[in-house]
Amino acid sequence: MTHSPPPQDSFVKLAMRNMVRKGRTSLLHMALTTTGLVAVLLLLASLDRPNL
Repeated sequence: MTHSPPPQDSFVKLAMRNMVRKGRTSLLHMALTTTGLVAVLLLLASLDRPNL
């Protein structure tokens, strides 16, 4: 019988482990990314708005 290597962790599992390990820095980056994305979406929405 051949032994198969243990299955590798998924990217999601590795990302979650990394987030837990880095803690505050990871939360800060996630907050900045979310804020930036919302700002871009609001900017695009305001540019697309018809003038009254």
